[in-house]
Amino acid sequence: MNRGDFFAFFRRIGILYYLDFVRFFIQKIARKKSNDAFRKNNPDVKLPPDYLIYESFHLNYENYYFDGRETATWLLGILEKHKILKNIKILDWGCGPGRIVRHLPNIVDQSNQIYGSDYNQQSINWCSKNIPNVEFRVNKINPPLFFDDNYFDIIYGISIFTHLSEKSHHDWIQELLRVIKTDGIMLFSTHGDAFKNALSRSELIKYNKGELIIRGKVKEGHKIYGAFHPPSFMRNFFKTYAQIIEHIPGKEAPGSSKHDIWVLKKLN
Repeated sequence: MNRGDFFAFFRRIGILYYLDFVRFFIQKIARKKSNDAFRKNNPDVKLPPDYLIYESFHLNYENYYFDGRETATWLLGILEKHKILKNIKILDWGCGPGRIVRHLPNIVDQSNQIYGSDYNQQSINWCSKNIPNVEFRVNKINPPLFFDDNYFDIIYGISIFTHLSEKSHHDWIQELLRVIKTDGIMLFSTHGDAFKNALSRSELIKYNKGELIIRGKVKEGHKIYGAFHPPSFMRNFFKTYAQIIEHIPGKEAPGSSKHDIWVLKKLN
């Protein structure tokens, strides 16, 4: 039994969520020393509650903060190839506890307006109280977003489609197209070929046929609700709605994103 088959068994019998909560407490104990050291060495860094960090990433304060900053810089490096990053509105769709968006005000031109949106009310409450120069809004797991039509110049979603159903893929891409301007740029990350070793044997057969893999039986949007995206499926999905202007396959290599990156442009 491989890793994918192992977790598929616990998903079928309905206890995966409880096992994940146990994993949270194991990480909390295992990383207490390093996390306490981070707090001591970085007293000015405000940190979300532990479970919010864990649910959106890993319970590792150093990675949450410094990897978040590196990801923000890397993200802007891709976006600036396709858009001048001045006097624009940027949305972090699915911002969680602000791992990436908290750094943007310090590394983008001050003429830009930055927003974050998420379905987790606790995350939005924390971000609103602790992250300056970003406007936060809560949404539901399903559309709509509470923004006007043609409002944003850039929208990005890091590991958001990776936790949504196939129906939600279609519902959300249409909603994001509503709130982004013509010629606006969207960037999304997905679970592509670099994640094939996480699939069960039956999932891998379907994936290799180009079928979207959905791991449900838990709350949609939660970290253990998973979607895996064959590039052929995503190419057909995205081109139905927008122009694909860049695809960066994920790689299992130091300094590289393991996620596939898709950059799209809204058409007229």
